[in-house]
Amino acid sequence: MTQITTIDTCYGPIAQTVMEKAAKIRLLICDVDGVMSDGLIYQGNSGEELKAFNVRDGYGIRCLLTSGIEVAIITGRKAKLLEDRANTLGITHLYQGQSDKLLAYRELLAKLAIRPGDVAYIGDDLIDWPVMAEVGLSAAVADAHPLLLPKADYVTQIAGGRGAVRELCDLILLAQNKLDAAKGLSV
Repeated sequence: MTQITTIDTCYGPIAQTVMEKAAKIRLLICDVDGVMSDGLIYQGNSGEELKAFNVRDGYGIRCLLTSGIEVAIITGRKAKLLEDRANTLGITHLYQGQSDKLLAYRELLAKLAIRPGDVAYIGDDLIDWPVMAEVGLSAAVADAHPLLLPKADYVTQIAGGRGAVRELCDLILLAQNKLDAAKGLSV
């Protein structure tokens, strides 16, 4: 019988294999709706869209960037407010309106000269699976589509838009002994 070794973290026990994958990450790619936001879109009478972003997620992203880990966004929708959020966080790799996320992912890897095994991706729905199937560490938010959950290497304890991205950022930083990257940052 094979014994699965776990590492205790503030998010509960994490499989050692997940931590080993997290230790190799040089790029985190995030979906937006349902991951960085709760998936709700508020639309005003003039057609403007509003979304809520969690400050804890932003802080985790800033910590990754400060520690030398690239962060990118690949999303199926396009919104000006996302450009503003990406600029605020220092995310320079923003791919919006991507119906084929795999194509954007491969373009990004070529641009950054990063291998698939060095990439983590966090998603919430079936459109994310083609990319998740190719990366070194695939993660799904706690409230992801039920068919996606068993396919992910890691499922967050926290729902999308509520700090799930921060949880994955913390896991990567912990695996790389870089948790001190958070000192002096704000978002």
